[in-house]
Amino acid sequence: MLMKASSQSLTEQLATRFAERIRNRLLAPGARLPSVRQCAEQHGVSPSTVVSAYDQLLAQGLVEARKNRGFFVREAGADAQEPVSGASGDDASKWSAAHWLVARRNPGPVNATALIRGMFHKISDKPQPGMGVFPADWLESTFMPAAVRKATSTRALHEFSLQYGEPLGDGSLRRALANKLAGLNVPASPEQIITSVGATHALDIVSRTLLRPGDPVMVEEPGWAVEFARLNALGMRLLPVPRRADGPDLDVMAQYCRLHQPKLYVSVSVFHNPTSYCLSPGSAHRILQLANQHDFHIVEDDTYSHIAPAHATRLCALDGLQRTIYVGGFAKILAPNWRIGFMAAPTQLVERLLDTKLLATLTTPALLERALAHCIEQGQLRRHSERIKTRLDAARSRSVKLALGAGCTFAAEPAGLFGWVETGVDTDQLAQRMLDEGYLLAPGALFHAERKPSTLMRINFATTQDAAFWKKYAEIVRRM
Repeated sequence: MLMKASSQSLTEQLATRFAERIRNRLLAPGARLPSVRQCAEQHGVSPSTVVSAYDQLLAQGLVEARKNRGFFVREAGADAQEPVSGASGDDASKWSAAHWLVARRNPGPVNATALIRGMFHKISDKPQPGMGVFPADWLESTFMPAAVRKATSTRALHEFSLQYGEPLGDGSLRRALANKLAGLNVPASPEQIITSVGATHALDIVSRTLLRPGDPVMVEEPGWAVEFARLNALGMRLLPVPRRADGPDLDVMAQYCRLHQPKLYVSVSVFHNPTSYCLSPGSAHRILQLANQHDFHIVEDDTYSHIAPAHATRLCALDGLQRTIYVGGFAKILAPNWRIGFMAAPTQLVERLLDTKLLATLTTPALLERALAHCIEQGQLRRHSERIKTRLDAARSRSVKLALGAGCTFAAEPAGLFGWVETGVDTDQLAQRMLDEGYLLAPGALFHAERKPSTLMRINFATTQDAAFWKKYAEIVRRM
């Protein structure tokens, strides 16, 4: 709340609050600030106070005024400009419009990283509905510290730390991963597996190896904004394919194939983010037919495999790693900060992918990879995953009841870690208001290749069991 007795004026307090959120990327570039009237009502101040605060943000170059549309967080273009001093009125609108055009021609990752930066910036001690990971207390275990101690014994430190590791990654981990993939019917030998610094790094290795700037890439929409931004930053041309309950819109894919000859299709087949949809066998077969007919590769991000049924349809299993590349990681289920990921690739691509890895990171940390191999080999990761799944099922049931009771509906059948929720209001605006209450949301606009207003939001079932959150959510929605 703004404090009238503070040494700062109400205008300065309000401007400082918005400025901190913009700099911490809790308000994403392109996000619209509340209207003057809405902001005044929300914070209990006069409209003139809000106007003065917004003028300060304009002068600092943090926001831009768009004529007849309001104030928006400034986009970060390729040509970073100095803050506009004293800009207001028509001058600010003219500068903002020009900067907007530059920003649209040079899309960056800033929209996508807004939520990620929120994960590192402590909003409050409350459970955070927009987070993409399990709560820390869910991941606590005794077997992980024991595995690390084993891997960091004096002998192991001398064996692994005083020289570069294996270029492909630790051999024991790759053997353990090959056995794990066999359980998913994905045929990969240890020689076809390359470790990486998390699954996102693996996706980046694939993109840098197979693509060149300007290449068309099919992506699922809605989808994970980090992947959109990463491909944009590499200069790729995104072709958004609507994601349905059984898979991508095959008619749209076929049309893209005829018109644009895409080089790659990026898919989350199982527990898709943010909808938690799973691919059907029929859709999978048709996708592989298109890939063979039009000569493109498929990278399948199986980030949520640890909480998914083993029998779920996977493109890599049906294709046998011919045109497909499997990507996985352990941040979601084990330890976000271990940053261990991997890819399983067709034999003919392994050397090219390895070259890209070597140019970027040389090798990956063998000590943690050896510790992870131990967790897999001893069955500890499997048992841990089963406990998480049981706990998640109970959490999902409670979260769904609370969401429905608060007036939400589900745009997709609740499953997996995430719920795709229809709110009926602009979730960018909702996210700003909930931020004032200490809650970080994941508004629907984040999950589109081109940011646009949305009434949807993604919730984490593990962090939305708090009735106090849903009560506050319902209060704010009624006022919007």
